[in-house]
Amino acid sequence: MSEKQDVNGDVLYQHDIQSTESTNVGSSSNVSQGTTFGDDNSGRTPTPDLKGEKDISAYVTEKGIDEDVEEIPDDDPLLRDIPWQVRRVVSLVDDTTLSVFTFRYFFLTLLFIVPGAFLTQLDQYRTTFAPYSIFFVQIASNYVGDWMARTLPAWEIRLPFTKKSFNLNPGPFSPKEHVMVTLSASSGATYNLAFVPISMSELYFDNKINPAVALSFMIAVVFIGYSYAAIARQFLVYDPQYPWYQALCQTALFETQKKQRESPSPVSRRQMIVFWLVLIGITLWQFLPEYLFPFLQSLSFLCWVAPKNEVANFIGGGQGGMGFLNLSLDWSNISAFNDMGSLFLTPWWTQVIVFLGFVINCWILLPLAKWGGLNGGWNHHLMSNRLYTANGTRYPIKQIMTSMPSLNETAYNELGPLYVSAQLRWGMFFDFASYTSAMVWMAMFGYPALKDAWKKHWERRKTGCTKTANEQYTDQLNVLMRSYEEVPLHWYLVLMAISFIIIFTTISASNLYMPWWTAFVAVATGAVVVVPLGWLYAVSNFQLPIGTTNELLYSLMVNAVDGYKNPVGAFFYSTIAGDAWYRAQIMLQDQKIGHYMHIPPRAVFFSQVFGSMIGVPINYGAIRWVLDTKFDLIAGNVIDPTHQWTGQGLASSLTVATQYVLVGPTRLFSGHLYRSLPYGFLLGALTPPILYLLHLTFPKAKFNLWNSTIFYCTLGAFWGNLTSGTTSSIIGGYVVMYWAYRKHYELWARYNYILAAAFDAGFNLNLLILFLGMGAGKIVTMPHWWGNNAESVERCFAMPKG
Repeated sequence: MSEKQDVNGDVLYQHDIQSTESTNVGSSSNVSQGTTFGDDNSGRTPTPDLKGEKDISAYVTEKGIDEDVEEIPDDDPLLRDIPWQVRRVVSLVDDTTLSVFTFRYFFLTLLFIVPGAFLTQLDQYRTTFAPYSIFFVQIASNYVGDWMARTLPAWEIRLPFTKKSFNLNPGPFSPKEHVMVTLSASSGATYNLAFVPISMSELYFDNKINPAVALSFMIAVVFIGYSYAAIARQFLVYDPQYPWYQALCQTALFETQKKQRESPSPVSRRQMIVFWLVLIGITLWQFLPEYLFPFLQSLSFLCWVAPKNEVANFIGGGQGGMGFLNLSLDWSNISAFNDMGSLFLTPWWTQVIVFLGFVINCWILLPLAKWGGLNGGWNHHLMSNRLYTANGTRYPIKQIMTSMPSLNETAYNELGPLYVSAQLRWGMFFDFASYTSAMVWMAMFGYPALKDAWKKHWERRKTGCTKTANEQYTDQLNVLMRSYEEVPLHWYLVLMAISFIIIFTTISASNLYMPWWTAFVAVATGAVVVVPLGWLYAVSNFQLPIGTTNELLYSLMVNAVDGYKNPVGAFFYSTIAGDAWYRAQIMLQDQKIGHYMHIPPRAVFFSQVFGSMIGVPINYGAIRWVLDTKFDLIAGNVIDPTHQWTGQGLASSLTVATQYVLVGPTRLFSGHLYRSLPYGFLLGALTPPILYLLHLTFPKAKFNLWNSTIFYCTLGAFWGNLTSGTTSSIIGGYVVMYWAYRKHYELWARYNYILAAAFDAGFNLNLLILFLGMGAGKIVTMPHWWGNNAESVERCFAMPKG
C-alpha cells in the first residue's frame, strides 16, 4: 500500500496488514462491486478525475457497475476516508427499492436459527466443537432463498383480522433479504452465556433455577448488550476508518453471491458443487471420530510405541497429556484452535501466536512442572481444572459453605486451603496479563486513531451536524445511508429499561446468589469496556475474553459485606457484564455489515432483536436437554472416554468462583501457591510499551504484530483435557492461510470461505444427526472394540490421572 493510500496513519495501517491476510479478498479483482470469489470479469476501465462533492453512485450507475472506482483520487471527499481494502470490496451504489421484509425472510430466519441456536448451546458443554458457521447460513440461505423465489406461487395472503396483506413471492430473492436472514442468524443462532450460572446452580448446588426466571434473565442480558451498541456505534460503525474485518469478509461474500445470482457463471456453479460435496463428505466422515472410530480423535504416535509407559503416554497423549507429536482427524479438535476461530478464517500471524502460546504452555511449562519443580511443591495434579485438598482428593466445596451462604471457617481450617493444578495456576497468571495487556495495547497502538476520531466527531458537532451520524461523516457509504431513517436513541433506551427491570426483578424476587447493587456495577463495567474492546476487535479481529477479571472484581465487592458468598453469584454477575459486551460486539459488527450492504438501520435493529427472541428459548431447551441427559458426565461423576462431554468450562468456572468468592482474594493470594499470581496484571501492563518502543525503533521488524494480548490469552488457556488438535490445526493453517494464500491466491479467494462454511456445516449436521438418531430418544451407544477402547480410545493405557 503506497503512502497516499495510508489514510489512517501508520498505526492503523499496520493493523490493516495484520488482519487483511484473511479478509482482504479482493486485491486482484474489480472493486466497485466487491468482485472477489470467482468473478470472471477482469477488465479495468480508467475513471476520470472526479473533483469535489460529486455523486459517485450516479457516475457509477451511468458508466456501469464494473467501473474501477479505486482509481478515483484519494483526496476526493467521498472516498478519502474509506480505507483502501473497503473500497476494493464494498459497493458504492445502492438500490433503495429492493425488498427487505418478506415471507421468505421470516421463513429462512426460523429455518436457520432453530438448529443453530440448539447446536451452538449444546457445544458449550463439549471440550471441542466446530462452530455453527455464519458462512454456512450465508451460503445455504442464498441457495434456498433463490429456490423459493423460483418455486413459490405469488399469492396475496391477507393477515387474519386485519386489512393488511403480503405477497408470498414478491419477486427475485433480494440481496437485502439475504443479508437480513444472515444478520438474524448471527444474533439468534448462537449461545447464551447465562448457561454457566444456570448449569452451575443445578450441577453443583442442587438448585434448579425456575425456567421462567432463567429465560427472562437470558433475554435480559442479550438486550442490555444490544443497548450498549448505542455507546460505540457513532465511532466504530459509522466512522469509515474502522473496517471490522469479519464484517468486511462477509460483505465480500455477499457481493459475490449477488453477482452470481444475477449473472451465473461456470465458476459459481463449481463453487456450489464444491460446497455441497465437501459438506456431505465431512458429514459422513465425522461419524468415524464422533461415533464409530473415536481412535481417530487423537493419533498418539508415542502411545503406539509404548502404550503402557507412563512417560511416553504423558508426553504423547492428547487426552490428558502434552500432545507432543499428536495429530487429530476429528474436525472439532482441529477447528477448535483455542476459540480463536477456524483455520480458514484466522490470519496466519494469529495462528502462529496461538500455536507458540500452546507450545510454551504444554511442551515447555508442563514438563518443567512435572519433572523440574515448577509445580510449587504440590505433586498430586498437574493438568486439572478442579479443586483439591492437600492430599490430592476432590475438595468438598459444600462442606465449607454455611447456609447464609458464607465461608465456614471451622470446616475450612479442618480441610485446609484450596489446591489447583500447576497449569491452572499459571493460566490464572497469564489471564490477568491478557486483560491489562489489551487495555495498554489499545492505549499505545490505538490512541492516535481514537484521538483523531474523537477530534473529528467534536469538530462536526461544532459545525452543527448533530442530528445523525450519517450527517457527520461525508464519505460515500454514509451518504448512501442518508436515504434511510436512523434508529432513534430511545429504541436502545427501551431495551436498556426492559433489561434493567428484568434483571433487578429476578435478583430481588428470586435468589440469583448476588446482591442487587452489584448489578449496577456489572452494567457499568460492560458499558466501560464496549468502546476499547470494540476498537480492538474492529482493527484486529481479536475478541478478548474478560470473564476472570469480572469474577475477581465481583469477589472484591461481596467479600466486603456479609452473605452472598455462593460461587454461582459470580457468574450471574459475569454474565451481565460479559455477555453484555459480547452481544454489543455482535450488534456492532452486524450493523457494520448493514452499513456496507446499505440495509436500512431500523431493519438491521429489528433483525437482531427478532433473531434473539427466536434463539434464546432454543438455547434454554438445549441447556435442559444436556442437564437432563448428560448430568453425570458434565458433573464429573462419570468419566467420558472420549473426553468430549466434560463440561470443562463449567468445572473451571466452579474452581475460579470458589477461590474468589467463597474463600476470597485476600485469603487466596496470601497462600504460597497463589502469592505471585496478581503480578500477571503488571506483566500485561509492561509488555505493550516495550513492544511499542521496539516498533518505533525498528519499524521494519513488525513488532506491532507480536500481539501480547493474544499470546497471554493462549498461555492462560486451559489445555488439560484435550491437546490433540493443535498440531493438526497449525499444519492446516499453514496450508490454507500461508501457502495457498501466497502461492495460489485466485484459487484461495474463490474457495476458502466456501470450504470454511462446508467443513463447519458438515460437522454440525453430523452432530445434529447423532443427536436426533442416537441421543434424543433412545440412547444408542457404540459397542467397544479396538478403535473404541473403553479404557482409552487413543490407546494410552498408562496415562497419569489429573
